[in-house]
This record gives sequence, structure tokens and C-alpha cells, in this order.
Amino acid sequence: MSERKPPGVSFESWVDKQIREATERGDFADLPGAGKPLPHLDQPYDEMWWIREKMQREHLSYLPPSLVLRKEAEEAREAAANAPTEAALRRILTAVNERIRAALRTPLEGPPLNLAPFDIDEQARKWRERHGS
Repeated sequence: MSERKPPGVSFESWVDKQIREATERGDFADLPGAGKPLPHLDQPYDEMWWIREKMQREHLSYLPPSLVLRKEAEEAREAAANAPTEAALRRILTAVNERIRAALRTPLEGPPLNLAPFDIDEQARKWRERHGS
């Protein structure tokens, strides 16, 4: 804990003294991020930056569950289209199809889902056509 500012000493010189002494003690040595640029300096200021970063760090979403699943399905479609193998495509689509079927059995909060499970065989056929297999 730092000491109290003595009376009669300007705040600036007292702070400078505290920083100099901490530096001499090595309190600032090996801090995480030392020598690295501050993140997001090139982006415009966002007063909600800390909320967005916390949500990203903790994998939280502010979207209703039905829209989250729609987004996951779209990302799965893209990932399957770019899959290196047909087996990977089938794995990706099987996983998202399970979540879609569960949501159809027990409707999610939010707007209507408007999704049907992917036809994996049809997607695999298209994948084979694109990849010449």
C-alpha cells in the first residue's frame, strides 16, 4: 500500500516520486504486455468496449438463442463447404443438425427458427462436384 501524500507536496511530484521508487524496486519489471502495443488503438472509441470484450472472452451472446443457432448453422454451412474432406463435412453438418433437431423439438426463445436440418448427402454431393471427387 502506498503512503499518503504529505501536506505541502504537489500531487504531481508525489506521484512522480512513487513511480520512480516503484521502478527502482523493480515493481514494473516483467509485467504482462510489457513492450506490446495497446490493443484497439487504431479503432474508434467505443464506450461499451469492456462489455464486448468480456462477452467475447466468456463466449456470451446478446442474441436470442434462435438467432444464435441460425448463425451457427450458417457458419457450419460455410465450414462444411470449405472442409478438407467429405468426412469433415459430414462431421460438421451432423453436429449442427443435432442442435437444429433439438431446437425443433423444444422451441428456443426469440424469433422463429426457420431452419431445417441439412441434407448431408446432398451437401456431400455438391462438395464432391466442387472438389472433383
